[in-house]
Parts: sequence; structure tokens; C-alpha cells
Amino acid sequence: MNQSNIAMRDHSAESALFVRRVVVSIVFVLALISVLFLNLYYLQVESFQVYKTRSNDNRINVLPVAPNRGLIYDRNGVLLAENRPIFSLEITIEKIDDLDKTVLELAELLGLDQDDIDNFYKQKKRQRRFKPVALVNRLTTEQAALFSVNQHKYHGVNIEAYLKRYYPHGDTLTHTLGYVGKINDKDVIRLDKEGKTATYAATRDIGKQGVERYYEEMLHGVPGYQEVEVNNRGKIIRVLKFVPPEPGKDIYLNIDLAMQRKAQKLLDGRRGSVVMIDAKDGGVLAMVSSPSYDPNLFVHGISSKNYNELLHSFSRPLINRATQGRYPPASTIKMQMALLGLNEGTITPQSKIWDPGSWQIPNTSKRFRDWKRWGHGWVDVYHAIEQSCDTFFYDLIYQVGIDKTSAFMKQFGFGDYTGIDIAEETTAVMPSRGWKRARFNQPWYQGDTISIGIGQGYWTATPIQLAQATANLARRGEVIVPRLLKSIRTGSGSFEVPPDHKAPIVLNNESYWQVALDGMYGVVNKKTGTARKAFADTEYKAAGKSGTAQVVNMKEDEVYDAEKLAEHHRDNAMFVAYAPFENPEVVTSVVVENAGGGSSHAAPVARAMFDAYFAGKKAADEAKLFNLPLVAPQPIENTNLLAPTEAGAQ
Repeated sequence: MNQSNIAMRDHSAESALFVRRVVVSIVFVLALISVLFLNLYYLQVESFQVYKTRSNDNRINVLPVAPNRGLIYDRNGVLLAENRPIFSLEITIEKIDDLDKTVLELAELLGLDQDDIDNFYKQKKRQRRFKPVALVNRLTTEQAALFSVNQHKYHGVNIEAYLKRYYPHGDTLTHTLGYVGKINDKDVIRLDKEGKTATYAATRDIGKQGVERYYEEMLHGVPGYQEVEVNNRGKIIRVLKFVPPEPGKDIYLNIDLAMQRKAQKLLDGRRGSVVMIDAKDGGVLAMVSSPSYDPNLFVHGISSKNYNELLHSFSRPLINRATQGRYPPASTIKMQMALLGLNEGTITPQSKIWDPGSWQIPNTSKRFRDWKRWGHGWVDVYHAIEQSCDTFFYDLIYQVGIDKTSAFMKQFGFGDYTGIDIAEETTAVMPSRGWKRARFNQPWYQGDTISIGIGQGYWTATPIQLAQATANLARRGEVIVPRLLKSIRTGSGSFEVPPDHKAPIVLNNESYWQVALDGMYGVVNKKTGTARKAFADTEYKAAGKSGTAQVVNMKEDEVYDAEKLAEHHRDNAMFVAYAPFENPEVVTSVVVENAGGGSSHAAPVARAMFDAYFAGKKAADEAKLFNLPLVAPQPIENTNLLAPTEAGAQ
């Protein structure tokens, strides 16, 4: 072999190359090991607490606990709103493989209808992840038994127990108590804006109307929470920590259930309202709006059929007539009109006018009729109130004018909120020049003024306003605020809610109050009083004023004939009263829609309310005196209560 063709190997160079490669490899491996150790140090030391918390979150859940809602009692301790246990069938959607199939199977098993299924899917859309959604809010005993037998087939479906609101007296107190209902989308938005989302995290219901809504924060309470350990299927293994919720406060109302029931019975389903308040502190003893409805329908979610029946009913049971019903006050405000005339010097206690049965604005042919077509003859202010003489008040307001009238009547609360502690209230209308211009873009005419003098025209008032105005009169200008809440009970005891007052009504001469009150006394006690028959033979002395409010306008020479009018076009019967006359204790206002004369149809209701009140007070005093158990007395019956008065008398 040719030696020149053989290449010589450089072992030194090869050795050096190998060493370099080994060094690079070792450095690279050491770098990787360093990165690994650094990452382990970061995970095990630097981020230990973070990952420990994340790990615990996988097996530890924090569950909010809803507080028990506060109870509601009447002034005598009778339970009006309570909490009753119910069982709910709930589905955790994330644990279900085929939701639609599961829902259909459960619907068939438990006999559910399409409304139940539709409601479930509506709730599902607004429910947070991993939070159960109720398929059935109230399981019957039979349904609970059927599901329990088959529960092993439905992973992620459970029966849960809750306390749910219940109103044991049904429709008797609906418009006063209101009701609670499911938290809906609007509630969620409002709670989020108010920063109360966490407070209602475990709560399903919220006050919707009445006392339940007005005192929601007080009744709801403060939620608690529990930390629980769960397995990989979400089942609770054990409770690690429990912070109990703070239950809502129990409240006592001024409402007297016996008087509330009496008022409801007297209206007997007729459209109208009865309000009775304590003349000394403004406590609302009874507030009935008729017809009513059962609030329990709304607690668990009212069906579309039932809701539409209530919503479209001609009688409008959803409206609280006591605070939202707007009626022309008619002659029930003639005492205040008399005070206005006396205070302005337009009339005196001795001045008289001649009433031929109608009145005319000077230099016009338009006649404003008195209810008594042949007139009352010579009339002073006492007889004008006692006999409800329209002509007297036509002349009075013509001289005073609308501007002074509107300003004066607002002091009695007309055209304003009374301040009663529920949200469902309207101001009604105390008209003025500015009001008409804003409402109709029209000027004020003299004819508008004359109708206001007898509580007609644009003037409207609510029954609660009429009761407040009458109380302000009976108390000689001391303005009281109607109040439903009497006292609050907490863990440390209970405390009374003090009465609320507004600025008093001040007259130029305090003796004017007595003139108006004497006129009211004559209405129910004098021989010519329009309501004397309704208040015959009472054991107490009352004072009152009737009113007959026109629903539709009559032509100048047209004679009112109820038989020729549609029932809903007939006059409203009105009556306001207080008793006893010398030392007022209670005030009432009564409205019976489309019933006719106030003396014939509303005054007997007021009489019966006073009879029941004083009979109950007498029984309570006797029981206290002799240390006997209190037994509800039978109301005093009077066979003459429904005796008609003079035709057309107000």
C-alpha cells in the first residue's frame, strides 16, 4: 500500500474537541437543572400560599347561608306573616349530562306541566354557574316520595328544605302587608347598583309591595356562610366553618286584625276602601282595599293564567284603593272649605246666604245646582255643613278664588303624599292654575273654581288623604302622619316607633276650629243632619261628613237617575268621621264605589267600624279590670243602619 495515501489522525485535536463537547453538554445540563430547581423553588416556596389556596378551593367551597326573614305581627301580637318550611327539587346543571332528557323524565315522574318546565329554563338563564336551579318550588308529599325512590337515577338532582313566606289571613291584609316574590332580573340590577348583591347571594325572595317592600332591609337580615369540604362530585363531606346568619327583625304593626276583618266584611266584596287611624298618634288600625286577592299566589310564582285574571279584572284588585284610589272628595271637604272662608274673612259664624236651590256666576246664565232642588232657604255655616248645602260653598269659593283655596288645602295634605310607610301611594290632585296649565296647557276658568267648592271638578283625593285631613281637623290643626309600623323587636328587646308630625295648621282665630267641628257634629246628631239615621242611638258621640261624588258629569237640567246609568257610572258614596266628639280617639274614611248617596251607603259602614272599635275597647278594659282572658266581642248591630235618608242627601 502506498504510504502517501494514508492520512495521519490528530489524536490531540480529537481529544480537545471531545472535551469541549462534554463541557458544553455539562453546562447545558446544569443550566436545565438550575432552571428546574428555580422553578421548584418558585412553586414550593415563593408561590406556596397561592397554590395552596387554589388547591383548597378545589375541595373547599364557601356557601352563603340565607337569614330567616323577620315575622310581622298586628298590634295585639297576632301573627300576620310567617315562614313555613317547604321542600324544593333542585338541579345543578353542570352535573347533568343530558339536561333536557333529565327535565322531561322528572316532569313525567312528578306530573309537572309545561309552565313548570318553562319557568325552570327561564331561571336557568339568569342563574350563576354551579348554583342549583329549582325545578319544583313546592314538592307535595307524594312528589317527594316518588323522587326519593328514584333519586339514585338522577345525579345532580336533590331535594332541599327552605323557609318560605306564608300569609295565614289570605286576602284580608294584602294591600297592607304586600308580599314577597322571587328575585327577578330587575331586582338583580337594582341590588347590583345598590351594592347589595352579596347580601342576597343565598336569598331567593324579596319584598315586592306593601310593608314587605318598605321594610325589606329590616325584615331580610344579614346572611351568614359556611366553609364545606366537597369531593370530586361536589358532594359535601364535612363542614369546616360556620358563621350563622343574623335573622331579620320582627315588626309589630298598628293594624288591629279584628278591625281589618270587620272592614273587609262590611265592604263584602264591593269596590271601595275603609281606612281607620288612631287620632292621637296616626297609627293605622285598619286599611282595606276591596276587592283583594291572596298574596300567597305570588310567593311561589303566580301562573300566567292567574296573573292575567287579576291584571285584566274590571274591579282592578291589584290597585290599593286606600292609597292609590283617586276620587273626587265631594262634600267630605266642606269643613275645610268653611275654615278657609272663616280664615279669609269671607264668611263669619253668623253670616247667612239665601239658597233657592241653585247658584249662578254673576252676569252669566250657567246655573250650578244644589243637591236639594228646592234649596235650603237661609243658611249659615253650621247648617251649610250639617245639611251639605252646595250653594253656600259655591258662593264661598267664588269669593275666595282658586289660588287661596289650593294653598290652604295643601296644608291638610291634599295633593301630597301623606307619608304613610308603604311605597304604593299617589298624591292625587289638588288643582291650581299652574297644574292645569302644565297638565292641559289651558287657562283656569271661573267655572273650574266653582266645582272645586264642593269637592268636584279636577280635585281628587285618596281615602288615606281624607282620613289624614279629618284627623288634622279633629286635632285642631295638629298634622299627624299615618303610620303602619308600631314597634320593632330585636335580640336585645323591642322599641316603639315614635309618631311623626308635620308643621301645624295655624288659623287667624282658634275658635274657627270649633265652628267646623260643630258642623260635623250636626251631620250625625242634629235632626236635619244628613247622616243622623246611620248614627242613631250610639253610646258615643261622633262627628262626620258625608259626600256623594259624581263619576260622570250631568247636564244642567238633567235629573240623576241611577237606574238609567251603567253601574260604573253611578255616584261614589263617601264618608269621613271621628269619635268621640270631645276627645277624638279614632278617625275613619269610607269610600264605596258606584253605591250612591254617602249617607245611605258609606255612613253605615263608618258607624259599624266605630261600634266594633268601642265594643272591643270596652271588652279589653273589662278584661284588664277583672284580670280575665280577652274574648273578641260581637259587634253591635243596628237595624236602622241601612235606612235611607232624604233623596239625594250627601
